[in-house]
Amino acid sequence: MSDGVKRGGAWDAYRRAGVDIDAGEKAVELMRASVAATRRPEVIGGLGGFASAMALPAGMREPILVSSTDGVGTKTGIAMAMGRYDTVGEDLVAMCADDLVCAGAEPLFFLDYIAVGRVFPERVAALVASVADGCALAGCSLIGGETAEHPGLMEPGEFDMAGFCVGVVERDRLLDGTALRAGDALIGIASSGLHSNGFSLVRRILAETEVPLDEGYAELVGRILGPATAPEPETQPLSLGEVLLTPTRIYSKAILKLRRALNEAGAELNGVAHITGGGLPGNVPRILADGLGARLDPGMWPMPSVMRLIGALGGLSGEELRSTFNGGLGMVCAVPAGAAGVAMASLAQDGLAAWQIGEVVAIEAPGARYSES
Repeated sequence: MSDGVKRGGAWDAYRRAGVDIDAGEKAVELMRASVAATRRPEVIGGLGGFASAMALPAGMREPILVSSTDGVGTKTGIAMAMGRYDTVGEDLVAMCADDLVCAGAEPLFFLDYIAVGRVFPERVAALVASVADGCALAGCSLIGGETAEHPGLMEPGEFDMAGFCVGVVERDRLLDGTALRAGDALIGIASSGLHSNGFSLVRRILAETEVPLDEGYAELVGRILGPATAPEPETQPLSLGEVLLTPTRIYSKAILKLRRALNEAGAELNGVAHITGGGLPGNVPRILADGLGARLDPGMWPMPSVMRLIGALGGLSGEELRSTFNGGLGMVCAVPAGAAGVAMASLAQDGLAAWQIGEVVAIEAPGARYSES
């Protein structure tokens, strides 16, 4: 994290321009403990330098570095409207770390970039603490970042976030799509809700229907979807805004553990797809080689109530919800058909609901790379 600009003769002029160096330095001090809690043994040095350094894990034969970068998107608009800054950092880490594990990589370190209209130290510290929470869930270190104050370009209460994650995998363990075969089982792993995609549509639907973010979620579900639809138990005491801010689930540790469980059973993890923008039709085909397609049965898994709610408010079909959002699945794994039970048992040990949702099939036409039965 930047330690700010040293005071000099231009300090008063800089403050008059809207940049508060004191606030920036206070924010750095507030976030130090959160950052330190994510430290892995490979980290070299501490917070405050011009760059960050990290060694590769010992004992690797032919390590390959894998990287991913992303942002939170317009979900930040919900956070600003709710005045909640303690969750979206987890989303930021998830969007990067969950991409890395699709290549078989273990996340090593993370860097963040936070742009604000004005530095409110406690608010910035809460954002960074939520990034650190995400790093802890992913098993990586938060080793650096930057907080930038943009007066005149952003309103004082506005912010945006981006992140960058690097992971490592042995070359012969890299997942690149070449291992998939027709007949492989597709295992879908439950999402934690909307994750971090489709929020431009969500915000437009809520604006058009004038549904307030502070309305009780259970009451809203009953009003819109009917009393026969029971929301998930964990959402009962929450408002709509709080449900929308549920952080994106971070799967990296569970996927790496799943791979080890398959190997111990004499099987392989053949592919992993992170279900983000574009939903199931846009992401599952990304792990398929030419000549292969994915056939899914949407009746094999439940769709979260928040998606059914957004669908009802916006007049969206189930097919649209599966192509705009994640459809209730945050990850899809391809495993040999006979190893599906091993995969789901491993995920259950980590408290993750999973279902066999379809299979990999041979195709002749490229347009058939994704289909639903």
